[in-house]
Amino acid sequence: MAAAPTASFPGGCPTSVRLPRSPPFKVLAEQLRRDAEGGPGEWRLSRAAAGRGPLELTAVWMQGTVLAAGGGEARLRDPSGAFSVCGLERVPRGRPCLVPGKYVMVMGVVQACNPEPSLQAVKMTDLSDNPLHESMWELEVEDLHRNIP
Repeated sequence: MAAAPTASFPGGCPTSVRLPRSPPFKVLAEQLRRDAEGGPGEWRLSRAAAGRGPLELTAVWMQGTVLAAGGGEARLRDPSGAFSVCGLERVPRGRPCLVPGKYVMVMGVVQACNPEPSLQAVKMTDLSDNPLHESMWELEVEDLHRNIP
């Protein structure tokens, strides 16, 4: 049985979400907190420090360890910090993965970036069976952002 959340989840979650038409960008929580600009449905990831134009964030792919879950919401932590996910009661998950300590991937639509990122979930998958997913995540994100024009 999933543990009850120990903290409230920031931001509200709309009752429906428009599914993204483009593939999700892999991001870390810190990138959203530090570099995201805009608002729901219009988020952009600033890349000015790298001398590049912003990325339109119609959907993101994040991975992290479940810290708390309940009521269709979860709080996760990636190597750069915590983020929250809502709308989980409406997404396919495969094996049960809303258990503290599980390592999961979440694809979703950004709802808020500060004080901590919040996603409206579109998909969630348990990646706990292979520790390589967790150990390589930060490098995957870094490599992707280095190679996106």
